Amino acid sequence: MNINTSLLSSKRTQLFIFLFGIFLSNAIVAEIIGVKIFSVESTFGFEPLHLQTFLGTWDINQTAGALNWPFVFITSDIINEYFGKKGVRKVSYLTSGFIAYCFLIIYGATLLTPAPFWLEVNKGTDNFNIDYAFGKIFRQGLGIITGSLTAFLISQLLDAYVFHAIRKITDGKKIWLRATGSTLVSQLIDSFVVIGIAFVIFGNWTIEQWLSTSLNSYLYKFFTAILMTPLIYLAHNLIDKFLGNEESDQLLKEASNQV
Repeated sequence: MNINTSLLSSKRTQLFIFLFGIFLSNAIVAEIIGVKIFSVESTFGFEPLHLQTFLGTWDINQTAGALNWPFVFITSDIINEYFGKKGVRKVSYLTSGFIAYCFLIIYGATLLTPAPFWLEVNKGTDNFNIDYAFGKIFRQGLGIITGSLTAFLISQLLDAYVFHAIRKITDGKKIWLRATGSTLVSQLIDSFVVIGIAFVIFGNWTIEQWLSTSLNSYLYKFFTAILMTPLIYLAHNLIDKFLGNEESDQLLKEASNQV
């Protein structure tokens, strides 16, 4: 009992649990809301661009799941910084398992027979079928979960590898370079693979819609990663203060020396 109490009170354990909680929460939320594609222009009160490019007509449409995804890869970079590639792999595999579990439960919920009064009270004046909408939204998410789990694991492992490689090259300096650089490489894969599997293979999107929406998603992540770089330094300072210099240096050294 003393061993368990000591383990849970360990600052490095508390830090890992906290970071994993942020990582997992944002990843699951992003998966669930990712079925919605919204118009960025219309959201801000502008007319769609309808820009003619070599990809066809380009509007700034975005998956809602991309909104909080930057917090996933920023947290991943922080985990990589203090717990190394092994830490990133561990949270990536665990998160994939939890996401799959969540969608199995959600899928099971779509198969349940709805209570008649629930259908009636939500019917409104336009005879709205809330159970059909519920099933349509969450079953569409099964395509996204297949694409996301595939892309998620590939991009996370790639992110960890690139992050570690840049860290070695720069001798542990230039946090901004390894954090931003690894994100820009990994999210290029993530953005196109997720949407491609979810909406082209499992859906009825055209190649044009896939390319334009994927590019929008990647550009959002690209600029967000750059804009959120100061958060990496802020998190680094807060964690160093929380752990103390000796514990922090030890963790950073262990993470850096991982093969």
